[in-house]
Amino acid sequence: MAAALNLLKLSVGTETVSGLMDWQKTVIARNRGLGLDPYPTHTTRMWPKREEELLKGGSIYWVIKGVVLCRQTILRLDERRGEDGIRRCAIVLDPNLIRTLPQPRRAFQGWRYLKGEDAPGDLARALEGEVDLPVDLQSAMAEYGLV
Repeated sequence: MAAALNLLKLSVGTETVSGLMDWQKTVIARNRGLGLDPYPTHTTRMWPKREEELLKGGSIYWVIKGVVLCRQTILRLDERRGEDGIRRCAIVLDPNLIRTLPQPRRAFQGWRYLKGEDAPGDLARALEGEVDLPVDLQSAMAEYGLV
């Protein structure tokens, strides 16, 4: 079986995985308030042309401060229209954030496709209440093969 196709996305303004979790809690609350499913979503102007491949087990890999640190499984893509009437794509995500081996990434606009074979592996499940290490330290540890 071929490795899933994924998306790579910058988590702008987020400092840690915990910060991403907190931001997504506000997204879930907003979605509930709008009568939508209580899942985290990321809404983008562009609809992925490779939708079918993404929906066969793909994830969105989050880049936090220049390093891929976690991922979320993509559940589906929903159409959303704003007050401006423009069609947008809401990427509906599993609320479970899965930590990955740190993988440095340069800044980019929007999102990028990420082949399964190029995606960082998952870290072993962390204990509840685990404290985030500074991103610089996680990146250095990955560079020296310590994680």
